Amino acid sequence: MARFKYEGRDKRGKKQGMMNAASRREAMFKLKEDGIRVIEITEVPETLMTKDISIGNPVKLQHFVIYLRQFATLLKAGVTVVDSTGILAAQTESKALKKALLDVELDLREGNPYSDAVSKHKKIFNSMFINMVKAGEVSGNMDGALENLAEHFEKQHYTKQKITSALMYPAVIGVIAIAVVIFLLVSIVPTFVTMFADLGAELPAITRFVLAASEFMQSYWWLIVLLILVFVGLIVYLKKNRNTKYYLDLFMLKVPVFGNMLQKAALARMTRTLSSLFSSSVPILQAMAIVEKVVENEVIAKVIRESRDSLEKGRSMTEPMKSHWAFPPLVTQMISIGEETGALDAMLSKIAEFYEKEVETSTDRLKALIEPIMIVILAGLVGLIVMSIMVPMFDMFNHIQ
Repeated sequence: MARFKYEGRDKRGKKQGMMNAASRREAMFKLKEDGIRVIEITEVPETLMTKDISIGNPVKLQHFVIYLRQFATLLKAGVTVVDSTGILAAQTESKALKKALLDVELDLREGNPYSDAVSKHKKIFNSMFINMVKAGEVSGNMDGALENLAEHFEKQHYTKQKITSALMYPAVIGVIAIAVVIFLLVSIVPTFVTMFADLGAELPAITRFVLAASEFMQSYWWLIVLLILVFVGLIVYLKKNRNTKYYLDLFMLKVPVFGNMLQKAALARMTRTLSSLFSSSVPILQAMAIVEKVVENEVIAKVIRESRDSLEKGRSMTEPMKSHWAFPPLVTQMISIGEETGALDAMLSKIAEFYEKEVETSTDRLKALIEPIMIVILAGLVGLIVMSIMVPMFDMFNHIQ
């Protein structure tokens, strides 16, 4: 919800005040219902305390795909763009999308093109979406452009979900392992400290190590929390800065096993986006500039920039790709064939399909491999702590006998 400051008149005279509404249009409608004729209404800028904090696109990809499918269906049924936008704003489950669509509807009723209206909400509608919609408006095939966009985002969502599921499993098991170890060190191990001290005998190295770790955890737990927060903050900072993000992305692509999977996902995203843009008749240089922004990997984005420069100089777009390790021969060869035959969008689509299947196979294989490894690591950590307690206890029982 946004906050609006308004000035107006009713039967009693001049009125002014503040109100909450999803959009400027909704605020004006509410005031009109209350019998107030609006003279001026402005949105109050959000402060750090009042605004919703969101990272990336505030609209879930599945909500956005549903919106695109429904929008295309309404247009095919003969419903106008303005009425379709109003209908979809009323029924979408996403609050951020609802707010944006209400503003878009207001702009459409004022006579602005749909592409111009959505370009005011770039957090929700990225440059690829705007340019494909603009191409659809020019060609008169708006519903076709929306169908292509829906298919593109569906495939992108599916690939992203496979990557997330593959990375989520080790992350969850890792968190559980850390939580179990901390619980044992803080709650269980200290109960044996006095007993071991009464033994008077020299403790095994493994027991001394665990007792030292337990003492450290109890005394300096705040330092561990601080280090975790600093690490998370550093990662967020590195991702926001383009120069540092390049080295972070480079490191991620070089990580064994995971790097290869992330490389395939980035190539699938790049080729799928380029194919969608070319099939919608977006000029090639403009398409390359858009892909550079949406590929979400600075290593790949840098090569795309170099490829765009190569095209501007009248050379092949594959020249910079051929000399870069992140682009396998399959990609460069098929793009070269596409350039020569004039079927670049079809070739890019084939490459995207290949790497999307590769990502799916890699994630399934990775999950099957990681599951037993993580279980062994978790069992090993717990077993180490249990052993450190049991070994001196067995020694104590032997002395008693």
